[in-house]
Amino acid sequence: MSEMEPDVRAVQAAEGLPAQAGPPERRWGESLHFALRNTKLLVGAGVVLLLLLTGLVAPLFVQEGPNVYVGPQAQAPSAEYWLGTTNFGQDVYAQFVYGLRSTFLVGLVGGGIAAVVGMVVGFTAGYRGGLVDEVLNMITNVVLVLPALVVLIIAAAYLQARGIALQGLFIGLTSWPWVARAVRAQTLSLATRDFVDLARMSGRRAHSIVFREIAPNMSSYLFMTFILLFGSAILIAAGLDFIGLGPTEGVSLGLMMHNAVTWGALQLGMWWWFVPPGLGITALVGSLYIMNVGLDEVFNPKLREL
Repeated sequence: MSEMEPDVRAVQAAEGLPAQAGPPERRWGESLHFALRNTKLLVGAGVVLLLLLTGLVAPLFVQEGPNVYVGPQAQAPSAEYWLGTTNFGQDVYAQFVYGLRSTFLVGLVGGGIAAVVGMVVGFTAGYRGGLVDEVLNMITNVVLVLPALVVLIIAAAYLQARGIALQGLFIGLTSWPWVARAVRAQTLSLATRDFVDLARMSGRRAHSIVFREIAPNMSSYLFMTFILLFGSAILIAAGLDFIGLGPTEGVSLGLMMHNAVTWGALQLGMWWWFVPPGLGITALVGSLYIMNVGLDEVFNPKLREL
């Protein structure tokens, strides 16, 4: 099998497939070279990293929990309470940093599950073909036409206890079909290439061919897909939280906005209660989109020249 692999790489290079056209160190080194010079990617990644560090580190320095009544009611931001307090005397800053952590968690769980399910289904359907492809394609189409938001609302409404992980699970299980269809289409195209045929002739198993020959040629696309799923999961979770179907315990940015609207923060002029979570969600999702645009420019040679 080792004698066959150089031929596989030669065919890939002849077909112009950059993901296997050279040593991995050279490929990633080239991508890193352009990534460090892409303003969109650096700005987007910087904002996401800053928010992530805030959500991970800041709660460690908060003395009281996010829902503990710690001070005077409806107090504006001050040196003692950086983002003021709610109508009930809860620290808005504590809620914000804990809400950031919950937002990243639901994005990771929901986006991760959707990515894994979609990629497994897409790779399997695209490479196996035949009856397997037809069955998986039918399941994908059924899930795709289901009104995902309605399903999530009904599921959340009937659950007595809801947590961040459970919310992410439901989001992930309803967000994977478009990933599966896209990965399937890419796999169908790559599975007919000569280098894949040579890998089959060498006696390698199907899963080895998929993960060592097909998936590496889609690595940049798969990574960008996960970023889109991550941001989508955050938006869906924020929407559920805003209509009152968020976690029954803990706090999230969407729940902060829901509570602010419910208890009249808009009418009372308590901007410090609803502006920070709104800006947090906007900054995070917007930065993820900017990151995705930057990554597209990094991985696409045609866009690098623009």
